[in-house]
Amino acid sequence: MLHISDLREGLPLFKCLSSDTRVAIMELLYEQGSLSMGDIATELGITNGALTSHIKMLTSAGFVTVEFVTGKHGVQRMCSASGERILIDPTQISRNPNVYEAEIGVGQYIQYEAFPTCGLASAGKIIGEEDDPRYFASPERIDAQMLWLGHGFVEYLIPNYLEPGQKAIELQISLEIGSEAPGSCDDWPSDIRFLINGMSVGIWTSPGDFGRTRGIYNPEWWDRNWNQFGLFKLLSVSEEGTFIDSGKLSDVTLTDLNIQPNSGLRLRIAAPKDAVHAGGLSIYGRGFGNYDQGIKVRMHYTNEK
Repeated sequence: MLHISDLREGLPLFKCLSSDTRVAIMELLYEQGSLSMGDIATELGITNGALTSHIKMLTSAGFVTVEFVTGKHGVQRMCSASGERILIDPTQISRNPNVYEAEIGVGQYIQYEAFPTCGLASAGKIIGEEDDPRYFASPERIDAQMLWLGHGFVEYLIPNYLEPGQKAIELQISLEIGSEAPGSCDDWPSDIRFLINGMSVGIWTSPGDFGRTRGIYNPEWWDRNWNQFGLFKLLSVSEEGTFIDSGKLSDVTLTDLNIQPNSGLRLRIAAPKDAVHAGGLSIYGRGFGNYDQGIKVRMHYTNEK
């Protein structure tokens, strides 16, 4: 489930669903299941060219998945509704006092391993030089609001504000993330692994490194030929397991993570070199991509006193 507690955070999704045609596409997919691009165009009475632009927007917003299937008539692009659910509730935090939030800057990692193509960018410039991993250790990296690496990882400290007598019931981490291709490439899958306190909680496959349209928040100096935006993802861990958006990622639970008051809490985001889809990693923060935020953390807890 994609949970929107900040209306501005949801602007790209609202924009995506503001089109009657895109809503009609979603209705068709929910009703009939997976359909080819040609079948959708025929059903809606629009050209394949017009349909392609709508499918791209729905895909980048996470509403539709596209896969290539070989059939009697050659390779077809099959479209399916992703099952994404959206909860819009900007008042939840004020109603529920047993929640705390924090935001981590993209450049505030505590450990890293970076291999080209790689780099860092702040709101005003590229930090150091592109494709030189040495600059991931630069003091200026704290100002980075975007980073990319061909393979490797970045690791962050997650604030743990739990007090004695309080128990975590759900950890949520949201961020804008994608693959890393030289330049950009919409079809560039990458297996991105998430680890919490050294434990792998699952792998999500990013479909691409998107560059077809300019990221909403990208600075003016950001080159149009570079990657432009990622996908907004919500990683959540509870006693039911680990989920990314509405899909189960693994059976790892909060009990497995053993989150205690005042204990350390670390998030590692990795793009392994030996992955099936070794397509790198890009993380977008404030001032880049389509979502004006860093890595947001939300902890739900109960008082056991």
